[in-house]
Amino acid sequence: MEFQLFGEKITRFILNPIEKDARINILEGSVRSGKTVGMIPKWINYIKHGPKGLLVITGISKETIYDNVLQDLFDTVGTDSYKYNHQTGLIQMFGRKIKVIGAKDEGSEKYLRGKTLAGAYCDELTLMPEKFFKQLLNRLSVKGAKLYGTTNPDHPYHYLYTEYITDEKKLKSGMIKVYHFELDDNPNLDEEYKTFIRSAYTGFWYLRMIEGKWVVAQGAIYDMWDKDLNTFDDSDLIPGFKCLAQRYIAIDVGTQNAMVYLDCWDDGDTVWILDEYYYDGRATGRQKENAEYADDLEKFIGDDYPMSVIVDPSAASFKTTMRRRGLRIKDADNEVLEGIRMMSTMIAKRKLRVHREKCPNFLKEIAGYVWDEKAVLRGVEQPLKHADHCMDACRYFVKTIVKPRRLEG
Repeated sequence: MEFQLFGEKITRFILNPIEKDARINILEGSVRSGKTVGMIPKWINYIKHGPKGLLVITGISKETIYDNVLQDLFDTVGTDSYKYNHQTGLIQMFGRKIKVIGAKDEGSEKYLRGKTLAGAYCDELTLMPEKFFKQLLNRLSVKGAKLYGTTNPDHPYHYLYTEYITDEKKLKSGMIKVYHFELDDNPNLDEEYKTFIRSAYTGFWYLRMIEGKWVVAQGAIYDMWDKDLNTFDDSDLIPGFKCLAQRYIAIDVGTQNAMVYLDCWDDGDTVWILDEYYYDGRATGRQKENAEYADDLEKFIGDDYPMSVIVDPSAASFKTTMRRRGLRIKDADNEVLEGIRMMSTMIAKRKLRVHREKCPNFLKEIAGYVWDEKAVLRGVEQPLKHADHCMDACRYFVKTIVKPRRLEG
């Protein structure tokens, strides 16, 4: 790997002697600000000169660790300097053993039990479960052991922020050092690219990912929605529109709650939601069977079959019913926060438009789709679970079909 210029701030971090680093060293701030690239030479130095013993590299999963960290690490040291067993997660490098451990949930802390560690590299710290992180700190018991971690900001109630990044006692004692980075700290980004990357975020995501601020999600989720610019009627569609776009049906499956189908057409630039199906068994007093919902879906689709029908993976029985009808089923990517972020960007760029006459429930829901303020106080960011079925179906489509790179244009 060929390194480009390092900014002044990251250079000071890299060149600071290991023995003068804190027990916990956190690099936080905006995306593309040079945090991870700067951590690579620091970690290599620690592998070579840090206290002897087992080291770990942690992140959400082995796959994300490889994508975010190991590729650059391996490219930097060269193929002759390491061996990596992806199945066991064991790296051998410069005479050291390094264990790669995924930390996807609280239960992952079991992989740390019984280990005595001499150092740790943590990728995407805010996504690491609190129980895992604290167990990791307990395992760093070799004299001189240190933790190095990178993260983008999250909400200000996050344990990492309240108990570590802003804990004055720990900061003053030298136990923790925090390095804050912004886009301008990376000298390799020109103004055109910075404008380009800034356009991928809106709302509180912009404050976090671009300005590097720890801010709370509150109020209306899609406050960038414009009832004129994000809606359309038939006269706004060019002749032959359906020949130029790909059709998908996005479904939020309801048993006690409403069942929703959205008729989504993607022309490669803008997603047009032409129609909706909305059946609330609780409101009507009668729930439908899977076969009835499948009948309704076939009527909703008509003769122009979609590329695929996108459904929440948990809706096993309904997916089976649809497959028996010959429909092509695709499991939805149900990552909530990133899906909301992507939808927010599309709405802000006016790349998501909804039929103003045929989608009344969608338009009603989006106006009342808000963050759960009580959950935020518990350190959890999630929408208030009320009248959100069209919102969920749309998010399934965007997160599953729209490529993130497309949002940056």
